[in-house]
Amino acid sequence: MFLNTASPRRSFNIPININLHGARRRQTRHREFFHAAVAQEHEGSRGADGRGGQGARTQMPVSSVGEDRAILLGFTMMAFSALMFFVVGITTVKPYVNSDWDQEVSCVLQQTELPEEWVDCRGVSTVPCLRVTVNLTGSNQEAFLHFDEESVLLAAECFYIPKCQMDRKALQDEVQRVKSSLDSQLGSTSSCFIDHSRHPEHVILSRKYTLRKALLALLWPCLMLGGGALLVGLVKLTQCLAHLSSEVRSETTGARMTSRCTQGKLYRLLRRSSMQSPT
Repeated sequence: MFLNTASPRRSFNIPININLHGARRRQTRHREFFHAAVAQEHEGSRGADGRGGQGARTQMPVSSVGEDRAILLGFTMMAFSALMFFVVGITTVKPYVNSDWDQEVSCVLQQTELPEEWVDCRGVSTVPCLRVTVNLTGSNQEAFLHFDEESVLLAAECFYIPKCQMDRKALQDEVQRVKSSLDSQLGSTSSCFIDHSRHPEHVILSRKYTLRKALLALLWPCLMLGGGALLVGLVKLTQCLAHLSSEVRSETTGARMTSRCTQGKLYRLLRRSSMQSPT
């Protein structure tokens, strides 16, 4: 009887001890796995933040310096374009706007002569004056011929004035060559421009200030202004895109951290259920 009662107790106690040791081992394994996973997640997040911060620290100064230089270059180009607009406006655009030599007429070369009185040349010496008269075919009116608008202002009746020098013989020879060239074209017809409001008795062969020349002079300031504005606009657009990219990246990082927290909570629930299941 004693043998029969002792043997069942030993056979009953051994499986209970084995089950308890197995449950403790599983709990220990679950705890070690959980702590290892949490530590790995923290290290990964810290490493990512560290790398991101380090990359931002290493890249932000370089990009900011380049952007500042590009913006400075753009504003410098725009400032120079404003200065060029001012210079071109005074030297080309304003004379074109104020010019009234816009009416084209037909002129017949009528006469060339060299007056005995020489004209003053910058207060240094005197030079001979070649006078040329033409006949306007439309109104049958005589007028003095000039080369362009500036020659009308410099000498009211002279078509050609040589450069200032002291050699009178050289001056006479130069003017005489021009006179001989024009004498060979007496009676020929050519197109001229006249200003009836300011200079009705004078005509010019060619206009120095025209719309085409004014537009060509304004081309370079416009290109410089457009290039500077485009450079500044591209830099600002790049900064805006970088800001939007950083915002999207921060939102993505926040979503990942939220998903990790959710996974951690789910894992803790599963671990508690696994710890409670053996008992």
